[in-house]
Amino acid sequence: MEPILLVRCDPEETFGIARASLESAGAATVTWEALDGDPRPPLDGISGVVLFGSSYNVEHAEEQPFIKEARELTLEAIDRAVPYLGICFGAQLLAWSLDATVLKAPVREVGYEPIRPTPAAREDELLSHYEDGDQVFQWHMDTFEMPAGAVPLATGDQVRNQAYRVGDTTWGVQWHFEIDRREIDMWLGSFEQADGPLERSWGKSAQRIRDEAARLQDRHEAKGREVFTRFAGSTALR
Repeated sequence: MEPILLVRCDPEETFGIARASLESAGAATVTWEALDGDPRPPLDGISGVVLFGSSYNVEHAEEQPFIKEARELTLEAIDRAVPYLGICFGAQLLAWSLDATVLKAPVREVGYEPIRPTPAAREDELLSHYEDGDQVFQWHMDTFEMPAGAVPLATGDQVRNQAYRVGDTTWGVQWHFEIDRREIDMWLGSFEQADGPLERSWGKSAQRIRDEAARLQDRHEAKGREVFTRFAGSTALR
């Protein structure tokens, strides 16, 4: 199997459970350090693309050249029918690349929030194992409108658009199904060291999120591993 390209868009992105899950499913991985200014890699010999989250938003495209480069990679993957999976920022970037609007969400979501799979999700290649009310890890202030022709796959109680598919090979998922407990703790610690108490700007304390993780993270990771296993399977079929 040709390798899957993991796109790092944040210095604190560890890929969580992604690499181990993909490799357990038989898929090798390579990494594009997009934020570091590494040249955009060609997709020749690449079986799939996973583009991860970022502390930047698409509104920073003029000051952060990697965002436009990531857009070009996204459009190339779509054009060549290379399976593509955008997570959080990656889902927003996908929508933006397809000329849909990315805007501030009505609320800032952080920590675990329920999602509501749509009827279309029951038959979806990647997300059919999610159930109504599943608690997923969020950390975002932006949201997106649905691209033209996209199939909505999940909604949220506070931020409506949570997951979608474009065609048969392209997905955008707002929540961080890739995150593991170590990465959660790192993100919380880094935020509070730089910006002070999380609750002040995000409405939920770091300790509350840690308490949620103690109850919910094992199931969350199991669901996430299944997404990556299925994505690896989708790349092997094409």
